Amino acid sequence: MKWDPEKYVQFGDYRDRPFFDLTGRIHADAPRHVVDLGCGPGNLTATLADRWPGAQVMGLDSSAEMLATSKKYAAAAANLSYDLADIAHWMPSGDTDVVVTNAALQWVPEHRKLLPEWLDALKPGSWFALQVPGNFNAPSHTLMRELADSPAWAGRLAGVLRHDDVVGEAAEYLEIMLDAGCAADAWETTYMQLLPGAHPVLEWVRGTGLRPVLAALPEEAAREFEAEYSARLDDAYPAGRHGTVFPFRRTFAVAQKTG
Repeated sequence: MKWDPEKYVQFGDYRDRPFFDLTGRIHADAPRHVVDLGCGPGNLTATLADRWPGAQVMGLDSSAEMLATSKKYAAAAANLSYDLADIAHWMPSGDTDVVVTNAALQWVPEHRKLLPEWLDALKPGSWFALQVPGNFNAPSHTLMRELADSPAWAGRLAGVLRHDDVVGEAAEYLEIMLDAGCAADAWETTYMQLLPGAHPVLEWVRGTGLRPVLAALPEEAAREFEAEYSARLDDAYPAGRHGTVFPFRRTFAVAQKTG
């Protein structure tokens, strides 16, 4: 699946806010090695290098298109680097002090099995912070799945879209972290994003959730799917006097390894 970094950062302020709400709960004073799993275009990883100038900060992502935009951030900070890697095959090293993964684990189907392994590999005092979408049952996602499963599209889109069990709830991540011998905190937040312009929810999902559909269909078919999907979105998210309100639910969990 090909990613478009420009489309991904189109709603940058809104997409970035959960990252800072997440990392604000990490109370590491002077980490030496910080890893950002699924760093995307790298702009948020760069803020970790600014926050901890004494740390070596590395961003990992499986998309070469996304990482192409990270070069300018790495060039501007001596303690910042990026690497192309599948985070499903990553493990912490003995010197890993902080792990951040923001809006990435939903793309790793086995992440709830990997999380205990990652936590077990961390040394005492290390931090692990994750944020995943909590809106797979929202109209933006259910309407997409319903359309993809309809007779007109099922043959071409069977198995393409993720379903509502792709991430856990906050309580599940909390239990995993506590079972791993961590002090942990988990919560959820629904942001009421006010989106401007015409068909703004379609523009939003074009940067993330709609990517698998766009990748699976020829250009003309993709435009046809988008048109039908957009009409359904406009009904589900009507524009108001101030713009279109888009509820954006996210799930967070932060752990510090004890012992």
